[in-house]
Amino acid sequence: MSAATSLRLGRPACEKGLGDLITVPDAPKLIDGVKIQPVTLWPDDRGYFLEIHRLRQGIAASFPLDSSQVSAALSYPGTIKAFHIHTRQTDCWTPAAGMFQVALVDFREDSPTYGRKNTMYVGALRPWQILIPPGVAHGYKVIGRDPALLVYMTDRFYDPADEGRIPYNDSSLAYDWETQHK
Repeated sequence: MSAATSLRLGRPACEKGLGDLITVPDAPKLIDGVKIQPVTLWPDDRGYFLEIHRLRQGIAASFPLDSSQVSAALSYPGTIKAFHIHTRQTDCWTPAAGMFQVALVDFREDSPTYGRKNTMYVGALRPWQILIPPGVAHGYKVIGRDPALLVYMTDRFYDPADEGRIPYNDSSLAYDWETQHK
């Protein structure tokens, strides 16, 4: 039995809030197995060029060539898409336009970071790729005044049987989606 099929998921009870704010790719409070890689953005007077993936390189280097999928989602300001969770699929997110508040929660009972929440602000002002392993619930809110475009690559084709959903306002996760007026 592979590690992916023996994944044990629990339902952590989290404190209300954002969890740990991740501001650097190698943050010590990053959920185990989540990887962050800055993406080079090349701006000029016409706009910008953003290289999303080089197959067999970067944080998604292990993704199989014959069953990976690249997709994109355009979301309007204020949209919340959360939470999704997979038992087999690994996601690699690349915000291509706009700004996102990304929320992650570790549901893997055997993980050293079980129950940990991470928040990161990524997009045009912080061009990062985020690798999200199976068992880590993930979602985002589009922040700012402009629509946001998320390009994401998965290590397998879409499988509705592996697409778990948790409401964005689930009380056990207690994630705070409100704008932090500080």
